[in-house]
Amino acid sequence: MNASLTIPIVLGWLAGWLVNYLADVLPRTRRLTPPQCAKCGTPLSPSTYLFFRPCPSCGAPRPRRGMIVQIALILLFLWVWLTTPRLGFWVSAILLTYFTLVTVMDLEHRVVMHPVSLAGAMLGLGIGTWAHGLVSTLIGGIAGFGIMLVFYYGGVWFARYLAKRRGQSTSETGIGFGDVNLSGVLGLMLGWPGILAGMTLGILLAGAFSIILLIIVLIARRYQHFLTFPYAPFLVLGAALILF
Repeated sequence: MNASLTIPIVLGWLAGWLVNYLADVLPRTRRLTPPQCAKCGTPLSPSTYLFFRPCPSCGAPRPRRGMIVQIALILLFLWVWLTTPRLGFWVSAILLTYFTLVTVMDLEHRVVMHPVSLAGAMLGLGIGTWAHGLVSTLIGGIAGFGIMLVFYYGGVWFARYLAKRRGQSTSETGIGFGDVNLSGVLGLMLGWPGILAGMTLGILLAGAFSIILLIIVLIARRYQHFLTFPYAPFLVLGAALILF
């Protein structure tokens, strides 16, 4: 193996460790704490966590998601190392790590946490200013946040309208406010008018998935009102398609 490929492999493994750690710890404790065994709660040492060793207390293995994330980020880092995208390796690697974290957290916990959005905003402001200039970056961030905010309140109104017609009550909003914050972050990264293309792709991808999901649940006869699915991965994918 080419010795230079060791760099993206090691960095991808470390990035996967960081994503797994934050996805395991932040939703549960809301702060940075030592990782714990998901089964018995025993604190895990850095080496045990990094190399996927079983829990020293109860012997429970790590969840499969951890290894999937590690392998995925190694492959993504190798891809940007070999293809040299227009953003360069280091910026691309940072963005891919952040996008993976948002995707994992929303898939598992259905949340885009405010600290993650704040970190993304700082990241997006820096990368966006470097790539598009400050004005385009700020307009993109405002546009992304504002457009998704309209969708958010539209989803709130529509869910309440349907619930009222059916004589039911609901707390569903269609789109979570974390998706609104994420759209602002992506707007900073994509700039103006790139955010329009990114959001359009994300919405189309989510729409296509929702149609497929609806067909599947209808065939399986498991349809239920206010069926939801994570939305952030589609926003992230739309932005990634534009950036890369």
